[in-house]
Amino acid sequence: MRNTKKVIAATAAVATLVGLAACGSSNDNGANKGDADKAELVFWGWDSGNSMKEILADFEKANPGITVKFNNTGTAEKTSTALSNAIAAGNGAPDVVMLEDPTVTQFAVTDGLVDLSEFGADKLADDFAAGPWNKLQYNNKPYALPIDSGPEMFFYNKAVFDKAGVDGESIKTWNDYYEAAKKIRATGSYITNLAGTSNDYQPFTAQIWQAGAQPWKVDGENITINMTKDEGMQRYIQFVQKLIDEDLVDAKTPNWSDDWNRELNDGTLASLTIGAWMPINLMTGAPDQAGNWRVAQLPQWEEGKEVSAEDGGSALAVTSQSKNQAAAYKLVEYMTHGEGAQTMADTGTFPSLKKILRSDSFTDPTTESNKKTNDYFGGQNVNEVLSAAAQRPTEKFQYLPYNPYAQTAYGDEVSKAYSGDITLEKALENYANKLAEQGRRSEATTSPSSERNRSIAGTSGTDQQSKPAARPLSFRLAARSPKAGMLPSVPALPCPHLT
Repeated sequence: MRNTKKVIAATAAVATLVGLAACGSSNDNGANKGDADKAELVFWGWDSGNSMKEILADFEKANPGITVKFNNTGTAEKTSTALSNAIAAGNGAPDVVMLEDPTVTQFAVTDGLVDLSEFGADKLADDFAAGPWNKLQYNNKPYALPIDSGPEMFFYNKAVFDKAGVDGESIKTWNDYYEAAKKIRATGSYITNLAGTSNDYQPFTAQIWQAGAQPWKVDGENITINMTKDEGMQRYIQFVQKLIDEDLVDAKTPNWSDDWNRELNDGTLASLTIGAWMPINLMTGAPDQAGNWRVAQLPQWEEGKEVSAEDGGSALAVTSQSKNQAAAYKLVEYMTHGEGAQTMADTGTFPSLKKILRSDSFTDPTTESNKKTNDYFGGQNVNEVLSAAAQRPTEKFQYLPYNPYAQTAYGDEVSKAYSGDITLEKALENYANKLAEQGRRSEATTSPSSERNRSIAGTSGTDQQSKPAARPLSFRLAARSPKAGMLPSVPALPCPHLT
C-alpha cells in the first residue's frame, strides 16, 4: 500500500478525486491460494433461481476434495453490507461472494477482492458478452466473473403504439423515438416514465453508457467526475431535457412503484428502455397487456450503429481474506464458465456466456419457459432478440467505488429536474458536487491525523468546505488501509429483478 499523499480537486461539473487505496492486486495473495483440490469453502450470495443446491451438489461431485457451505444472504444489499463489515473488521469474509456488478469496483479498489487474472480469468474475456465482462474490470484486470447479463432493451406496447399510428419496429434512432413520443402523447399516454429517483439510477447509467458518456473515470487512485461537459453526457442531457420540456415523459412515476405497474398494465406507459431480465416483470406486473408487448433493440444515437449497454447483472468474486483462493476460483469458474452456468440459465438466469446465448436451446420457441414468454409477447421469439442484444458491442464503462452512495444521491439531486425545479444540467452539476464531497469526506474521515486533513493552502477542511461548490476545492489526503479505510457503507437500494 502506498503512502503517497494525493490531491482532490472539484468543480461544479468536473471533479477529480484522488487518494483512493491502491488496487487489490497490490496484496501478496500467494500464501492464501491454498490447495486447489482440497478445501472447505464458505460462499455468500442469494438464490433467486432456487438452483444453488443443485449447482453446489454437482460441483462437489466433480471436485470431491472440496465442500461448499452456502450462506443465503437474501439480497444483494445485505451481501454487500456484510462484506463491507467483514473487510473493515479484517476477518469474517467468505471465500466466494456474489455481488451486483456495479459494486465490484467498490471492493476491488479497497483491496477486498482478488485479481482473478492470477488464476487465468483474463484469458476468458472472449467467452463472455462484452457488456458484463467490461463492468467487472478494474485497472484492466478482472475482479469477478459474470453470472448473468442485462443488455438494455426497448420494450413497447404494440396496442398503444398502433393507436398512435407508430410502428415500433421502425424506431431505429433516438430521433425516431422522439417523434414517436409526440404521437403517443397525443393519445393521452406517455412513451415512458423518467422521474429521476434512486430506483431509476441503473437505467440512467445504462442510457448514458449507450450514449458514449464517461461521467466518471477510475484510474488507479484517481477518480475524475465529469457530469455535464463530457460529450456523451451533453448528448443525453439535451435529449432528455427536450422530453421533459415538451411533457413527453411521465416525470412523476418512479420505476418499481405500484403506480408504475398500474400504468404499465393500463397502457398509460407505452414503452420502457430497461434490462433484458424485464419480461417476467411485465408478465406479472402488467397481466392485462398479455399479447400486446414486444421487444426490440435499443434506438441508436447514430443511424446504422449497433451500440448496447448493460442494466443490472451479478457476478462472483474471490475475497482477499480467503485462505483457499485457488479452490474458491474453481467454484467461481464452474458457476460462471462451466456446467453451473448452464444450470443457472436453465432456471431463469439471463446468461452472459456466449456459448449459451448462441445455443439452439436458449432461443428454441418450443421449450415450456420460452413458449410462455413468447405468448405474452404476441408470439415473438423473445430470447432470439435478447440474445442478439447481449452480443452487441459495448463501450467500456466504470462505476464509482462508492456506487451505493451514488445511487442514493442520484435520487436526492436529479429528481429535482423532473419535478421542474431546475434544469437537468443544473441537477447533474449538483449531483457531481455531491459525489465529489462524498469522495473527499470518505477519505478525510479515515485518517486519525488532523494534519493529513489540512488543505494545500493551509486552511482547514472545514474552511474549504464552506466555499461555494463552483470553486475548485483542493485537499491533501493520506492513503488508506483496507481495514480502516473502507468507504462508509451505504446500503444499496435493492434491484427487484435481482433479489
